Amino acid sequence: MKSPRILTTVVGSYPIPDWLVNAPSEQALADATRVVLNTQETAGIDVVCDGELYRFDINHPETNGMIEYFILPMGGIRNKITFDELIEYRSQKGMGFRTKPPGIVEGPISDGTLDLPLACQRAVSLTSKPLKFTLTGPHMLAKTLIDDYYKDLPELTFAIAEALAKQVKHLKASVIQVDEANLPGNPEEWSWASEAINHVLDAVQGKAAVHLCFGNYGGQRIQSGSWDKLIDYLNSLHVDHIVMETCNRPSEELEVFKELRTEIGFGLGVVDVKSTVVESADEIAQRLEWAVSILGEGRVQYIHPDCGFWMLKRTIADAKIRALSAGRDLFEGS
Repeated sequence: MKSPRILTTVVGSYPIPDWLVNAPSEQALADATRVVLNTQETAGIDVVCDGELYRFDINHPETNGMIEYFILPMGGIRNKITFDELIEYRSQKGMGFRTKPPGIVEGPISDGTLDLPLACQRAVSLTSKPLKFTLTGPHMLAKTLIDDYYKDLPELTFAIAEALAKQVKHLKASVIQVDEANLPGNPEEWSWASEAINHVLDAVQGKAAVHLCFGNYGGQRIQSGSWDKLIDYLNSLHVDHIVMETCNRPSEELEVFKELRTEIGFGLGVVDVKSTVVESADEIAQRLEWAVSILGEGRVQYIHPDCGFWMLKRTIADAKIRALSAGRDLFEGS
């Protein structure tokens, strides 16, 4: 069978199965992860993800899987928050989607008890497909904290990058994807954010990727802005490819990516995770055809959803995953 020219993948998260919530255990988690991986394998996804099920606390209604999972184990951060600190946090720009910070920085940041290699190895062992392992980027993590130690956002970001890089160099997945969902709303911070994330990316042993989006909480975007403000950032990244939110965006925005360095593979979002309507294979193929007509043959190397699936029902997420693969096959004529 001929290998596809354009690879399919997902961004990371998957809806938590009800039975895992009702009866959590290590065995149930492993079984649920097998289900997530098998769903993607059966649908024909080329680069699969573990669904990040182990990162979510069902009793925590905010973005704990993307933030708390990384922050809570780190050294130098206090997790008990006073009332005055809550009030201060809620006045910060860009944090309206959260009611409390994940922590207060009170000392030098370290990786503490964070153990990404164990989670990565567990996922790799459960699939025969190339696996993508994801982690939140240093800019996003730094922006969610109250900093009483460094008192300088770039310095805090670099410290977090150092802690993450120490973990990343031990990850044995085919692709390591670093997610930054705050920078699109703060493009003026791109230069030092780039330096920090590149420190993490340089530790990657396999293919390095970066995912950027405008956020997804409650089916709504969190940040506002446009991709043209970040083209210099994208061109500065030490990556094999980027994974971009483009489906739930103005179609003319694709023109921006003509300026992307040719050495960087382009990942095109063709599935809208902010919509419960399942795309057809025809729609996926048409979106691919449109992107290729603008960017040229060979420029799109991956297609994927705009973001993770954790806010959707499983039946909807599964159908969107199947449509993703079917649309690619239709476009390539297989």
